[in-house]
Formats: sequence, C-alpha cells, structure tokens
Amino acid sequence: MDGNKRWQEGNLKHPDRDPERREFVAAEQDPFGVILSCIDSRVPPELLFDTGLGDLFVMRTGGQVVDSVVTGSVEYGPMTSGTPLIVVLGHQRCGAVKASYEAMRDGKKLPGNLQSIADALRPAYKETVKEKHDDPVDAMTRIHVKQTSAALRSNRDLGPLVKKGSLAVVSAYYSLDSGRVEVLTGAPSA
Repeated sequence: MDGNKRWQEGNLKHPDRDPERREFVAAEQDPFGVILSCIDSRVPPELLFDTGLGDLFVMRTGGQVVDSVVTGSVEYGPMTSGTPLIVVLGHQRCGAVKASYEAMRDGKKLPGNLQSIADALRPAYKETVKEKHDDPVDAMTRIHVKQTSAALRSNRDLGPLVKKGSLAVVSAYYSLDSGRVEVLTGAPSA
C-alpha cells in the first residue's frame, strides 16, 4: 500500500528494477505478494504498487475471473514458498465486467470464448441485480472480487494457511481516476 500511495502521488521509487536485482533474483524468487487482476492495460500491478522484479506473482485475466489453472497459479506462491499475501484486484470501468453485465441483462451471449468470462461472472451478476445500484457495473466488479477472494480464502489448500495466520487473501478495487487501491475485505489485522 505504500507503493500505491507513491503511485497516487507520482513519487515513484521504481525499486528493484536494475541489473543487480535481475542478477539477484535470477537463481531464485521470493515474491511478497500474489496479485490476481484484470488484463486491462490501465491496471499494471507492478506499476500501481510501485514494485520491481521478483516482488510479485501476477496473474491477469479478463475481469479477474478464475478457473482451475488460474487458481493453481494463485496457490503457487503461498503453497511453495510461503508468500503471505494474495490480492484479488478489480478496477473501475472494467470492460470485461461491463460486457458481461450487459450480455446477461439483455439475455445475449458474448462471442467466442468471451462467454466463458460472462459465465464466471454470473454469481456476481446475480448478486448485483438483487439490489438497485447507481452503477451496477461498478457494483458487480466489487461483488466479484469479494466473492473470488472469499472462495480463495476458504479453498481446501489456502484455507488452512489463512486460518493459521500465515496468509491473507484480500479483495481490492483500483480507481482509474485517482490511482488509489481500496481494500474491500480480508485486510490482515496486524
């Protein structure tokens, strides 16, 4: 979050981005966080958290949706090297969520494999339409990252790490307008 504050203020340190760091991490990595975010070109986790080479495991999918391969990729750091943090990061004006929301609202299918994104977002859509929201796409994004982080927090392999306190699984939301990352759920208590 300190890196995100630097990003917001334009006071970037660009840590761990030099040949010495490349040489240091060439033989082994030990990232301090896992970020699952959207493919959106405006949401590069390494930049918005002002981190460097070897600092984060990053997975990016349309609408930050998960399947078994993505879940396995998210599990990799915590289960193999004790990475203590997972952040599921949604963002403002997400095109994948918007397209999925509109398709479901209108009873249409998205073309090609884009429909698989909408299918994965269906639980968030169902929750979104239960209540009236000024911005239903924004609400759906927030609901989806909360649902995804809750599922990861309670999955059979990550759940025990969360229970013993060695792993935090956080849902968060990135504002394209301000550059701020807001923690929604799962913030560590210490």
